[in-house]
Amino acid sequence: MVVIWLCDYEIDVINPGLVAYRLSFLPEYLKELSLFSSMKNIAIILLFVFLIGCETRKPNESAMPSQEVAVPVFEAPSSFDKLAETQPIIDKIYKDYADRNHFPSIVYGVVANGKLVYTGSHGYANIESEIEASSKSVYRIASMSKSFTSMAILKLRDEGKLNITDPVSKYVPEFRNAGALTTDAPAITIQDLMTMSAGFPEDNPWGDRQLDDPDEELLEFLKQGLSFSNVPGVTFEYSNLGYALLGRIITNVSGKPYQEYIIESILNPLGMLDSRFEFEEVPAALLARGYLWGRDQWTAEPILNDGAYGAMGGMLCSMEDFAKYVVLHLEAWPPRNDEETGPVRRSSIREMHQPWRFNTIFTDAKDQQGKLCPSAVGYGYGLGWRKDCTGKVRISHSGGLPGYGSEWRIYPEYGIGVVSFSNERYGAPSGANAIVLDTLISLAGLQPRVLPASEFLQQRKEQIVEFLSTFKEDGFLFAENFYLDESLESRRDAIEPLLAEAGEVMRVNPLRSFNQLRGHFIIECENKNVNIFFTLTPEKVPMVQQLDVWLSDK
Repeated sequence: MVVIWLCDYEIDVINPGLVAYRLSFLPEYLKELSLFSSMKNIAIILLFVFLIGCETRKPNESAMPSQEVAVPVFEAPSSFDKLAETQPIIDKIYKDYADRNHFPSIVYGVVANGKLVYTGSHGYANIESEIEASSKSVYRIASMSKSFTSMAILKLRDEGKLNITDPVSKYVPEFRNAGALTTDAPAITIQDLMTMSAGFPEDNPWGDRQLDDPDEELLEFLKQGLSFSNVPGVTFEYSNLGYALLGRIITNVSGKPYQEYIIESILNPLGMLDSRFEFEEVPAALLARGYLWGRDQWTAEPILNDGAYGAMGGMLCSMEDFAKYVVLHLEAWPPRNDEETGPVRRSSIREMHQPWRFNTIFTDAKDQQGKLCPSAVGYGYGLGWRKDCTGKVRISHSGGLPGYGSEWRIYPEYGIGVVSFSNERYGAPSGANAIVLDTLISLAGLQPRVLPASEFLQQRKEQIVEFLSTFKEDGFLFAENFYLDESLESRRDAIEPLLAEAGEVMRVNPLRSFNQLRGHFIIECENKNVNIFFTLTPEKVPMVQQLDVWLSDK
């Protein structure tokens, strides 16, 4: 019973296969001891096994909100209704881009407000059979598959079956022979694989051609040892091998091929019923054939079967299917108290969107108008992250394989995303997506969500306004540090001249919230504006710990 209590497991849901699997990772010296000679020693071994599983992060299912939460909202949700009017313009952008880049076809979709707003296509999914592309055409999405793999890992983590900070060798025994670059190199973790920071060399040219390798070949490859470009955990370097290993982890931990686990646990619950890993399962009339443009003609590319490396880029999807996946990601925002409805927790999806490994800062980046707009770039879990000079955050990933190119990107704070597929070698339509997304936001007048003032912020704002008129308070406004940092007399001597200079109060403007416990507002006065910034404490009843007052011109 101690084992069950420590691990939060119920005895009737213990998976014997998982127990046997975890037993395979016991240190060799334990296996060699005579620990299995009695029921008592078996209990010791089970305790060891389950402590391995106890390390994982568990969902906070019983947590009750400790305060009234303010949820960000779109102040003008009707702006989304204008998106449909932009379709002729968006159609032309994609058609022109496809023609310039010699795409046999392009399929694209705009996702917003919880649905596929519209989709369009241009060209042929199959040139020889003259089959026109459509929203139902199935394309190989290549590296866009990686986020499904990361999502599956997080789902297993949330189920208590693995810990992403565990060494890879704990779940893939063959990886113990991989070696290391230096004697002080740390063990490669699952998280290192997810964030492209395992120390493997960038392997796009080589990795793409391994797609259909059988499992036995991957495992034998690992047994022979690996070459490294870096030690783990210090830098980003794009690795398809890393995601092939994640696929193997999913297989070993779930007890079923990773393709089957992703289909059953993610695709089917989302209604992505036309998505596959194996192209031979797609009806010929729907399969987009891949091509290479060269010498003024298209040449059909051979399509690789799915295999051990499929977790890095093997999925095939239609636009109608993939749009459901985009909706799932957009609806993970903002954090809120709503019931969970997706196949994975919203918090886990938001976790995927975070920049766990920073790549670089583009100091010379420019916006669509050609204006300088530096951007920071990072990598999350199977997804790229970018934040530009305006604070706009983009989550995206492209895909490219012989015969195919694809990309999707979303602006979570704006609640909108675009997706596009092509069937030309490495023909990711990223440039078109960039233009289209900014065009949609501009033409529809979309604005990011705005965080309303929380109950505590609003209450403290009103008390601050009252305090500034009298410099008296009842002892339930300021935290214990407030007057220790600066006395009431000193604060009054500094603020009263500012209020006098500002003149008669005309109006107190609404509060702008930076988060649940920090805000700014302006008191408009006859001569100048009085700016108020304040921050509350983490106490059960938050108090004002910081108060800044300054003047600005009207």
